[in-house]
Amino acid sequence: MRIGIFGGSFDPIHSEHIALAKQAVTDLSLDRLFVMPAASPPHKPWRALAANDVRFQLCKLAFAGEEKITVSDYELKTGGTSYTYLTVRHFKQQYPDAQLYFLMGADMLRDFPSWKNPTDILENCTLAVCSRAGDDCAEIRADFLAKFGKDFQLLTYHGKSVSSTEMRVLAGAGMDVTEYTDEKCADYLARCGVYEVQCAKQALALEKPSRKAHSIRVAMLGVERAKSLRLNERQVLQACLLHDVAKNVPMDSPLLEGFT
Repeated sequence: MRIGIFGGSFDPIHSEHIALAKQAVTDLSLDRLFVMPAASPPHKPWRALAANDVRFQLCKLAFAGEEKITVSDYELKTGGTSYTYLTVRHFKQQYPDAQLYFLMGADMLRDFPSWKNPTDILENCTLAVCSRAGDDCAEIRADFLAKFGKDFQLLTYHGKSVSSTEMRVLAGAGMDVTEYTDEKCADYLARCGVYEVQCAKQALALEKPSRKAHSIRVAMLGVERAKSLRLNERQVLQACLLHDVAKNVPMDSPLLEGFT
């Protein structure tokens, strides 16, 4: 039996997550792929994720009808920091005779040596890696072999540049994100408004198109900086989206009544 595990925050799940999962089932001849939303990723301790049930439901919608893909709530139910070595160990105990694979991108592979108990992970599974344009997997493979004495499997799927961060910014602005994810997921996000920043959509509607585009770009940059500075992403996003809120509002607008 061949079992795959695809972990991540999936905050929210996007089209590249979905495409990678489906291709991995084919490339690795998997009997079952478990998509595993994390409770609390160890590399993002400062950022509050969307609620567990929201991320879980989005994953369920994304893979509805995929017979070989199961969305697992194991890490969500376990709670606390979601360490991969514990998850892999759990599935090895559940499927002792199975060949286990853990899916990741080449960017994650570079950080793999800093993960908690990486050798423990490799004792129980093989890493299956998806590269993106510009990734030098030959160099990464040489370093990986030298450090761990074990190879990883490179998938045929080459990822495109789509990010959950970009989706959160656009959803925060009340914009449609259908082109970034499954249509059912986009509809769900629009209905529940979980990422939407209060009043942002209405405020941006007051701006000229060029000013609105500027506000979105500022928000993208601000959220990226929030990561490196470990600031509250939600607060940064709100400040960036609203920073030019009155730029194109006429001085006699009732919206400015009482302001000097």
